[in-house]
Amino acid sequence: LRPNLYFSSLDRALESLVVTSAAPGDGKSTALSNLAVTMAQGEKRTILVDADLRQPSLHTLFGVSNNQGLTTMTVDESALAEPPLVDTGVENLWLLPSGPLPPNPAEILGSRRMEDVITALKGRAEMVLFDAPPVVAVTDAAVLGTKVDGVLLVVCAGRTRREHAQRAKELLERVHVRIVGAVLNDAPRDI
Repeated sequence: LRPNLYFSSLDRALESLVVTSAAPGDGKSTALSNLAVTMAQGEKRTILVDADLRQPSLHTLFGVSNNQGLTTMTVDESALAEPPLVDTGVENLWLLPSGPLPPNPAEILGSRRMEDVITALKGRAEMVLFDAPPVVAVTDAAVLGTKVDGVLLVVCAGRTRREHAQRAKELLERVHVRIVGAVLNDAPRDI
C-alpha cells in the first residue's frame, strides 16, 4: 500500500490523506494505523490524526489518553502552535488523538480553523494521515476530504456491500475529492 501511494503521488504531492470506509466495521482504523507505521518505518515523519469525532478509537489502539487532541487545536491557540502530539513508541510516528468530542463534528472538520490545523501539522511532518468516520453514514469524511491531498477508501471483503462502496465513491466524487485508491481489507489469501 505504501509504495502504491508513493507512485500515485508522482504528478501531484500527497502530504495529507483521509482514510475512510463505506460502513462501520470495515477495518479503516486498523488499516490506517498499519499504513502509518510503515510510512514511519520508511523514514517519513508521520502524524496520525484521529478525526473520527464521533467514535474515536486510535487512542485506545495506542493506549494513550484522549484528554487533548484535534478538538483542542481547534479552540486553543497555544495548542495550534504546539500540537498535543503523543509519542507512539514507533520512531517517526506521532498520534494526535481526537480530544474531547464536540456536539458538531462536521462543522469543526469543515471550518477555516481546521485548515489552520492541517497546515500546522503539515509543518511538523512529511505525511499527515486522518482517520475519518464512514462516508455513507455522515458527511465528516467528505468535508475533511476537500481540505487534504487525497482520500483512501477502505472496503472489507465479504462485509462491505457493493452498493455501499459505490455510494461512498459517489459521495466523495460529488464534492470533488481526490480519491487516490481503495484498500480491500480482510481478503482471503487464496484469491
